[in-house]
Amino acid sequence: MTPGSISHRTVDVGGIRTFYREAGAADAPVVLLPHGYPSSSFQYRHLLPLLADRWRLVAPDYPGFGYSETPDPERFAYTFDGYARFLREFTDQLGLERYVIYLQDYGSQFGLRLAMAAPDRVAGLVLQNGDIYEDQHGPKYAPLEEYWHDPTPEGRDRIAAAVTEEGFRGEFVGEVPDHLADRISPDLWRLSWSGVEREPHRRDRLVDLLTDQGSTVPWFARQQEYLRTHRPPTLVVWGVHDGYMPAGAARAYLRDLPDAELHLLDGGHWLLETHLAEVASLMRGFLARVHPPS
Repeated sequence: MTPGSISHRTVDVGGIRTFYREAGAADAPVVLLPHGYPSSSFQYRHLLPLLADRWRLVAPDYPGFGYSETPDPERFAYTFDGYARFLREFTDQLGLERYVIYLQDYGSQFGLRLAMAAPDRVAGLVLQNGDIYEDQHGPKYAPLEEYWHDPTPEGRDRIAAAVTEEGFRGEFVGEVPDHLADRISPDLWRLSWSGVEREPHRRDRLVDLLTDQGSTVPWFARQQEYLRTHRPPTLVVWGVHDGYMPAGAARAYLRDLPDAELHLLDGGHWLLETHLAEVASLMRGFLARVHPPS
């Protein structure tokens, strides 16, 4: 593989055909890139070649997302526990023994549980709009929190009503200011939605995952304890225009990681779309310090 180029591959993970993108030399230090909802490894398409001259970047599509298989629920649990197990199995299947993990959106939950399961493998964390502090949840969480406290069929239907192409668009464009919104490619939501149209049963599986999000809240204290105990080197780079995770959600990490490097940028939840150069530059400096090539 030529450094800077992206390879598109598949691997069997526990019987599930899994697509992933990879860039960089096979023997370079690894950066693991779990994606967010409702995206896929496509969200990292621009970042991979910018860092691949010195690092190996690996970005999987989860089951039911992107180009990976959407197995029957009897074969795969569409829950946060299920996806966390999947990410561990994926790293084991590829033989990834040490890595920096990029933690964004749902990927922050799966990635943090991976870090907790094998803390000795973690060279560092990059936190980008992935929250574990309930007191800092933004207003966009309200419909989900209502369901967590009262999980009725009607509540599930309201959540399901947002699993549409327009709902996906709202996830990506969200609260981003007008002067930045045109930097966000419509390919993000159209590609994500095309996967649902191609495999209509995906929609129910996405609703399963969304309605399971309340299960993450009891994990927050455990994740905070992991950070306090292990103190992994951490870069926090955050888009402040985020209805789910405003600036306070970024600053909250300093409670448990007072030595973390914090940068608040004038972007939103999908910072790699609007501030790619800034994030890549910050990551290069951080990775050179904590996870340098030999």
